[in-house]
Amino acid sequence: MAFLGRWGGVAIVGMLAACSSLPPTVSPPAPVALPGPGSSSPPPANAVTATVPPELAQAMAEADARPLPAPMSRTASTWIPVRWADLPGLAQDQLHEAWDAWLRSCERPGPTWAALCRDVRPLTLGTDAERWRWMFTHLQPYRVLATDGSTPNGLLTGYYEPVLTASRVRTATHAVPLHAPPPGVDGRQPWHSRQAMETLPEAQAALQGNEIVWLADPIDALIVQIQGSGRAVVTEPDGSERTVRLAFAAHNGHPYQSVGRWLLDQRAVRDASWPAIKIWASQNPQRVNEMLWVNPRTVFFREEPLSGMETQFGPKGAQGVPLTPGRSVAVDAGSIPYGTPVWLSTPGPTVTLNRLVMAQDTGGAIVGAVRADYFVGWGQEAGTLAGGIKQPLMLWALWPRQPAGAPR
Repeated sequence: MAFLGRWGGVAIVGMLAACSSLPPTVSPPAPVALPGPGSSSPPPANAVTATVPPELAQAMAEADARPLPAPMSRTASTWIPVRWADLPGLAQDQLHEAWDAWLRSCERPGPTWAALCRDVRPLTLGTDAERWRWMFTHLQPYRVLATDGSTPNGLLTGYYEPVLTASRVRTATHAVPLHAPPPGVDGRQPWHSRQAMETLPEAQAALQGNEIVWLADPIDALIVQIQGSGRAVVTEPDGSERTVRLAFAAHNGHPYQSVGRWLLDQRAVRDASWPAIKIWASQNPQRVNEMLWVNPRTVFFREEPLSGMETQFGPKGAQGVPLTPGRSVAVDAGSIPYGTPVWLSTPGPTVTLNRLVMAQDTGGAIVGAVRADYFVGWGQEAGTLAGGIKQPLMLWALWPRQPAGAPR
């Protein structure tokens, strides 16, 4: 099954089982009709309302009895106001998990969210019921639709942070470098392609001395470049080990091309999952460079320390805050602004989710009104889950009730 890579194009992966460490999920009920703007009548009882604990039902009913505001227009989407009762799986989520991600967004909230972040922080010590009541009072749900108001086929994919074994110096077993950006690379003008970097003396001269770590497998290097960041367990020259983060710093300005798609077109593989690609590479070592050079784009990294609480979060996303596993998503910023809490619903088949997430990142392939890339976490298990996610999606933006004007 295919999923869109972080840098655009299609990376082909196999359908894989869901990660057992994810929290329990609730299947969405049948959809309900969207009420018209300005309606003041309370919503009818439905399967969604039935899932709300009795102690919250009154607070939600009071919120849903208010007149609905007008729709909002974004560059890449239209937002249609709905009742809280229209959100699938409402009040079944573990809000304390999402609150960690919201606190991260409050580190760089922007003008729309700065005032409400003064409430979000103390609610860290509150109960989920208190958090729900606060959300019912202060936020308005909007169904995210296409710019013409139609309901597109939304798409959810997944991404993760690989964990690599690396050497600080080149060795007989670790001879594949990951580089810091060489002088003159800014991503706005094309620099040397992947093939040129490995064959042209002037490109190799520019890269010399910019090696951060060395890997054993060129496929692992490609994977971390596609994901955009990774963790590396680095063996230092004295034999000691330490774990660092390889964070995205720049790219060489070339378009992403899928090696998995190329292998399928060549009829070299039937299943272009990463394990299958590695097997093909081990059986065809003389063609590995031919495969890698199909993708001219290369990513450059910067090394960051990784210790303490930093190990519990992912790399920084486009919002500039660390990503939270299972609670951060990449979106099209033209559809949903960074820092917006979003209700996400997907029925599977790989994973069923009805939960609060935060729009904190973007990607070259994350384009469209109802499009999200779900940050799963790090390591092999996360990679297995991320590779299997390609499924339908519905999104609701939760926006402050008070600010005047359309969202910025």
